[in-house]
Amino acid sequence: MKFSVGNSLKLAFRPWVEGLENIPAEGPAILASNHLSFSDSFFLPAVLDRKVTFIAKAEYFTSPGVKGKLTAAFFKGVGQLPVDRSGGRGAGEAAIKSGIEVLERGELFGIYPEGTRSPDGRLYRGKPGGLARVTLATGAPVIPVAMIDTEKVQPPGKIVPKMIRPGIRIGKPLDFSRYHGMEGDRFILRSVTDEVMYEIMKLSGQEYVDIYATAAKRQLAEAAKKQAEAEKAARKSGPGAR
Repeated sequence: MKFSVGNSLKLAFRPWVEGLENIPAEGPAILASNHLSFSDSFFLPAVLDRKVTFIAKAEYFTSPGVKGKLTAAFFKGVGQLPVDRSGGRGAGEAAIKSGIEVLERGELFGIYPEGTRSPDGRLYRGKPGGLARVTLATGAPVIPVAMIDTEKVQPPGKIVPKMIRPGIRIGKPLDFSRYHGMEGDRFILRSVTDEVMYEIMKLSGQEYVDIYATAAKRQLAEAAKKQAEAEKAARKSGPGAR
């Protein structure tokens, strides 16, 4: 299914790609990408000859009915790995363990250091837990990846994609073997993550914001709520109000 889905995406959207030579022909590697759209996990594997495994919400694999079974089959076919992310820290540990297992098999593991999709197209601070711990535990190189314009193909909340040509830039592998065995040091984890995010920023050309994307989403939601309340109050106190 990976090849049929990938070929369909390439034919329909014709994504351009730079830096394919930076993907090793064999052996483990971590692909660390910015995250603009739900479709990122499909466009990146579509342009690679090798299978790449991403973490996906377990709900995609357990939904009931015919639709649920078809969805589960699709996600398995394109290399998505189910992880229950509802358990807080335990969920993070499960994702790390899954990533290590993928790399120990000599495969490619895809991860989004921001932890969630960007709410506004900017690049946000990387979370230090998953990416850094996986690379330090396995010794696998980290390959920075920049997805370009995928948020325009399928904006959040939109089901039908727009026929816009997205792009992918793949950077040179980063070697963090000098920190091997130091995955318990939070300063090292932060340093590794920041170095990767800097390379992603250079590849993507995005504006960098030094807060987590989850915090930015909360701020945007709160601002939208206040705006709605202000508009409601204005309508009540405006001309014709009783």
